[in-house]
Amino acid sequence: MPSSRRSKRGTKKAATEPPAQVEAGGGNVFAELGIAQPDLALVKARLVQQIRDLIAEQGLNQMQAAKLLGLDQPKVSALVRGRTSGYTTDRLFKFLNLLGRHVDITIRPVTNNATAAETRVVLG
Repeated sequence: MPSSRRSKRGTKKAATEPPAQVEAGGGNVFAELGIAQPDLALVKARLVQQIRDLIAEQGLNQMQAAKLLGLDQPKVSALVRGRTSGYTTDRLFKFLNLLGRHVDITIRPVTNNATAAETRVVLG
């Protein structure tokens, strides 16, 4: 009979439970989830992460951010929670500009270690 022990919450947990299986990802969670246009979804997610970080860094509340970005507060709330539907990358670039950041786009030849369809966002 397997031994059991009590967890911190007082529920019984089998001591012989197998460990969770962990699998290395391919680098784009959106592709692994089967999301349409996974490269675009990843780029937007990283841009929104920067927007969210800048809003916090500048100490803006959502109403102040909304006024600065030309949005209403519910749209800022949705945006900082990762809801990018309805926003083009160009519009997200504009939000970064309004938050005091320059956006540079670099186009370079494909190297031996990269695929032709690679999309990379460098944040900093």
